[in-house]
Amino acid sequence: MCPVVKALEAFPQLQVKICVTGQHREMLDQVLDIFAITADDELHIMEHDQSLVALTARMLLKMQAVIEERRPALILVHGDTTTSMVASLASYYAGIPVGHVEAGLRTGNKLQPFPEEVNRRLTAVLADLHFAPTEQAKNNLLREGIVEQRIKVTGNTVIDALYGMVRRIDGDLALEAVLRSKFAMVDNYDKMVLITGHRRESFGQGFENICRAVVRLADAHPEVVFIYPVHLNPHVRRPVEKIVGAAARRNIFLIEPVDYISFVALLRRCYLVLTDSGGIQEEAPALGKPVVVMRATTERPEAVLAGTVELAGSDEEQIVCAVSRLLADRDRYQRMSRVSTAYGDGQAATRIATHISEFLQYHEA
Repeated sequence: MCPVVKALEAFPQLQVKICVTGQHREMLDQVLDIFAITADDELHIMEHDQSLVALTARMLLKMQAVIEERRPALILVHGDTTTSMVASLASYYAGIPVGHVEAGLRTGNKLQPFPEEVNRRLTAVLADLHFAPTEQAKNNLLREGIVEQRIKVTGNTVIDALYGMVRRIDGDLALEAVLRSKFAMVDNYDKMVLITGHRRESFGQGFENICRAVVRLADAHPEVVFIYPVHLNPHVRRPVEKIVGAAARRNIFLIEPVDYISFVALLRRCYLVLTDSGGIQEEAPALGKPVVVMRATTERPEAVLAGTVELAGSDEEQIVCAVSRLLADRDRYQRMSRVSTAYGDGQAATRIATHISEFLQYHEA
């Protein structure tokens, strides 16, 4: 959402206020600092290992209080989070229009990703403006009965953020040197595999399978380094530390979550990405990096159709085979490493901000 905030600030007639939930605050602060954004309201929602029910209930009450105080003309939410669904519901109750950034992504399976798929569907019912990243996303919304006039195909703002960070790194030799030094361990290996994982539907056996696959891959490919910034969620950290950490392989580095600009630097240096994340399925292909997705389905089929993303599920054997093929088969790697522009040209935020300005002017008139 940071590029959207910056784009909206370019319209002097619009006043932008930022509300954050406060989940994983140390990770959030890194992003806000990089984009020079200050939160105006914080819900302080974080509690250790809280359930979705508790999170939803507390967030709804706290969002109500913020809305009653601010009385905004429009509320913007993003993507597939419980925050987006709850904020949309609170806005609906208050009679305030909702704009949904990154609208229309679907797997068709309400359990995968969980609870994100249903969060998206419920947000779509509640939203008044739908900023779809692709034509496929727009078509998904049309099939669900969303009026076409309320849908705007914009590209995805994650690409705006990515391109902005790439330009920032390339334009600052000192910063580039710091980032290279920060991950100097990569220099000792032929290739680097970047790993991320945090999806709720993989908790338990799925994550254990993923962890065992990483250890097997490290054993089979000692010339390859595996870098894993481990998410703070205890359901992620426990199996990773138990299985991957205990294996203590020299070519596996479990590191703390990195700030966004450091993550972009890692993404640019890696050979391929192993992930269960959504956004990285867009970011990595935009930089020509093949992606193996540790999920059975994806709400981003464009990259799969383009041949830059492969689904491996959370099955240990499938993950090992998919990554090993890419490491060994140069032709396959070259086919999957074509730069994909399926998710936009880096101008999504400007399109969104312009449409919001026009929408609000029309409603004021």
